Parts: sequence; C-alpha cells; structure tokens
Amino acid sequence: MTAFDSLRTVLVEARNATVSSVTVFAKDVGQGLLEISHSGLAFVGFLVLAAAVFTFGRPELRHAVEVQALGWLQARQEARLEASPEAFLDSLIEPEAISRATATDPAELSKQQAAVTLWLSRRYRVAPEPIARLVKEAWHVGQRSGVEPTLILAIMAIESSFNPFAQSSVGAQGLMQVMTRVHNDKYEPFGGTHAAFDPVTNLRVGVKVLRECIARAGSLEGGLRYYVGAANLPDDGGYAAKVLSEQSHLRNVAAGRQVPIMAPHTIQTVQTEPPAVEPAASEPTLQPAYAPGEKITQAPPHQVAWVR
Repeated sequence: MTAFDSLRTVLVEARNATVSSVTVFAKDVGQGLLEISHSGLAFVGFLVLAAAVFTFGRPELRHAVEVQALGWLQARQEARLEASPEAFLDSLIEPEAISRATATDPAELSKQQAAVTLWLSRRYRVAPEPIARLVKEAWHVGQRSGVEPTLILAIMAIESSFNPFAQSSVGAQGLMQVMTRVHNDKYEPFGGTHAAFDPVTNLRVGVKVLRECIARAGSLEGGLRYYVGAANLPDDGGYAAKVLSEQSHLRNVAAGRQVPIMAPHTIQTVQTEPPAVEPAASEPTLQPAYAPGEKITQAPPHQVAWVR
C-alpha cells in the first residue's frame, strides 16, 4: 500500500466518523426538542385546564369572560356590517316580523265583515288587510261588551281616518284618539302608554272609555259628547252627528245595501233604528248597545274624565 492509499483511507474514515457524529448529534437534539415540546404543550394544556376550572368555578369570572367574548364578537360583526351595506341589510331580516303585523285576510271574515272592510278600505284609502283585522276585533269586542261594532268603527273613522299613529293638538292618540295621559291606567295591563299606538289595544281601551262616557251621560249622543270632550260646551261641532252618520253608512253596508264611497256625513241620513241585517249562519244579528235618544238606566261606575 502506497502512502497515497494510506492517506485516502484515513480521510475516508475521518469523514465517516464526522458524519456519524453529526448524525448522532442531530438525533439527540431532535429528540430533546421533541421532548421539550411535548412537555411544553402538556404544561400549556395544564394551565388552560386549570384556568378553565378556576373560571367556571367562579360565576363572576365566567360572566366577565362571556361579556368580553361577546363584546369582541359584536365588534367584529359591526365592523363587517359597516364595511358592507348589503350585509347590514341582510342582518335586519326577521322571519318572525309577520307576528307583529296587524292584518287579516278579508276572505277569512264573514260576509258582513268583509263588506264593511272593503267599503272602509276604499273610503279611507287604507289597505284591506289591516282594516280587516280591526273590523274583526270590533265585532269581537263590540258583541261581547254590548257596543255595536259599526259604532266602534265609525268612531275610528271620524277620529283618525284609521291612522294608528294619529295625535291631536291636545294629546289624544291612536285610532280612537283616547287621551293617553288621562286614561294611562287603562293601558297599564297592556304594558304601558306606548300601547296606545298598537291598533288593537287602542281599540279595546277606546271601547272601554266609550262605555264609561255613555253610562255617564245616560244616552248615546250624550256619551259621544263626553267622548269628544264637549259635555259642558253648547256645541260639539257636529261630532256626534258625523259619528252617527258614519255608523248609518256602515249599517247599510253590512246589510248589503249600496253606499257611495264618497257618501257625506249628514245627520239626516242617521237611522233611529238599525236596518234589518241578514246575519251569517254563525253570526248573531247586529244589535246596537244604545239607540240615539235612549236613556241608560245603568249607574255610571265612576266619574269619567273628558277624553279631549
């Protein structure tokens, strides 16, 4: 073996020894890092578990965490909505909104109610569905409380033209223009005075006030004067005449008679007796609670404040 071959052999062995040493070192380092990572992750997991146990064991801390998390999510949502008007509009969709609508299909009403609904809808340029709901409620409340449904609807027509958000200069509000601040106690069972702008609630409270006014006055005309706040005035401005005239139109419509949409309010058209009405099979004949000029023997339950 020459000197060159001996040198080459030494170099090869040195290279192999170096590679083996580096390989062993790398394996040792990798194994150490892996063990450290496992220990670190286990430690982090332990800290998370301990924090969770500690947090959920204390309701006040849990609540604080929930509030912060909710606030962060809401902030993210608001930022997204601000950046996209379409996303904002989509976020306003409420499938349950239909439950808040004051509307009924006129096809679900009786023949009398449907006729009154369509006539009022055309006369006051209001959609038939919300009018149908009010007509249905007027029939239900009127027949159970002893007030003729057409009288309730006539008062709504004259008072607000079926605008549920109407308000007079003296503070009478809603469909039947009841003085909310005077009769605020009547709205308490419905959740408060803001219920005056719920059409159905305003109708129910208005009927209650109307009954008290009629009982207080002792007659229908007198009750209407109390209702409009003209009981102690020499003239009610033709209010009672307008209401009774409108009621006469509604009676005729309910009876199947043709009444012009633009029929005027004149006291001469008021009928002292209700027309003969052919009721539906499941519906009793309309009977007025009080006829014009009739004296009421029922004692008033208590002093009634003016509605106006």
